[in-house]
Amino acid sequence: MTTTLPAAIDGTRPLHSVVAWPPAALDTWMRRLQSELNVSGFGTPHLNLRAPFQTPLGTTELVGSLRQALRDQPAFDVRIKGWKRLPGVIFLECQPDPALLRLHDLILSVGPSTRALYDGPDYRPHLTLALGVLPWGADQLWEAVQGRIPPLGGFTVEALSLTREARGEVQELHTFPLQSMQDPAPGTSASGSAEVVPS
Repeated sequence: MTTTLPAAIDGTRPLHSVVAWPPAALDTWMRRLQSELNVSGFGTPHLNLRAPFQTPLGTTELVGSLRQALRDQPAFDVRIKGWKRLPGVIFLECQPDPALLRLHDLILSVGPSTRALYDGPDYRPHLTLALGVLPWGADQLWEAVQGRIPPLGGFTVEALSLTREARGEVQELHTFPLQSMQDPAPGTSASGSAEVVPS
């Protein structure tokens, strides 16, 4: 059983995330739209599989725990629903399909770690276009994205990445390939991964 730390974030510890990167066509389209509208999200466009979290685990231990949890997990499809807004943020909402929700719950089990209010039942998969939108500009920005249709209606996620926020920049620490239809039987495939940054 995983112990969950208090939800309070300690400003002295790094924030980690497990993310999926959108394909190049969607990534480029979102960056161009951000540049045109003079807005940004947190880092480059990405789909969080869980909210940023803190953990007492070192990098090597965290990578090992995630590798164990994600071993033999299949690739999955993400379907884009459309634009959504909440106070201070505008994003492309993704369909919370069962495979995506199961993976979210699985990654939440790795810890101990902090947990955000919008993890678990309130998890809403999305790609952020604009973060920190001020109330006076929210309606104008919302109007500007209407009719902006993404170049893709969905995409397949074949790998997840562990990231760490350090000094305002997001660093990719490790990549976890997911099982695709072309992969050999579970447990027999070679696993490639990105280099691990020491903690």
